[in-house]
Amino acid sequence: MIKHLFAAACLMAVSVTALASGETYVVGSGGTYRPFEYENSQQQLEGFDIDLIKAIASAEDFNIKLVNTPWEGIFATLSSGDRDIIISGITITDKRKMMVDFSAPYFPAQQVIVVPAGSKVTSLASLKNENVGVVNSSAGDIAVSETLGRNSTAIKRFDNTPLMLEELSQGGVSAAVGDVGVIKYYINQHPDKHLQLVDDNKFEHQYFGIAVAKGNSALKNKIDDGLKKIVANGTYAKIYRTWFDGNVPALPAQ
Repeated sequence: MIKHLFAAACLMAVSVTALASGETYVVGSGGTYRPFEYENSQQQLEGFDIDLIKAIASAEDFNIKLVNTPWEGIFATLSSGDRDIIISGITITDKRKMMVDFSAPYFPAQQVIVVPAGSKVTSLASLKNENVGVVNSSAGDIAVSETLGRNSTAIKRFDNTPLMLEELSQGGVSAAVGDVGVIKYYINQHPDKHLQLVDDNKFEHQYFGIAVAKGNSALKNKIDDGLKKIVANGTYAKIYRTWFDGNVPALPAQ
């Protein structure tokens, strides 16, 4: 019920924005990375990232046009001018900074261990005596492979996070490692599974950012200002709680 009420509030905010005199920006976002962006039954984009960019647009009084954009080639849409903004669970990296300009970080995107409640797993090192699920070739796969060995038979690889977490719930593996956002959403949607998170400071701390074309500092500054406003007025926290949990992260200072 809370999620539906908040979604309605977001739609109201977009309606107000649509009446504004500000510019309209085309926003590219993939539709396959739940809960950040995905297509609903009406083939409309929704998710954490979608709510976030709508809130930023409302705060900065500009309009947006959302376009489902495949991940392959999504960065090229900025340089070609087909998209003005892309928000699609994009991890900020030095390599990507050479192609696009990023907003301030808006979501901590590190890996996390997930285990059944009552598990004795407390760190990556303690996974050495466990069967561990990972998404094939993911950052979690790399981290676990460094701990257990790339060819360890204790590592079970899956095509996606939901499959991995279902296997964990069924007892096929005793721990799993994956993206914190996707795992938090799964736990939020399946409280009956009684899963809990375990952090480890060996996981690299990374962040998602909103991308614009290289050199478009005016638009980048608008996005940063909007993000700062929605953090300050509590909108960011409301969006985060809707999709994840009450442990709203403190974002790096802009």
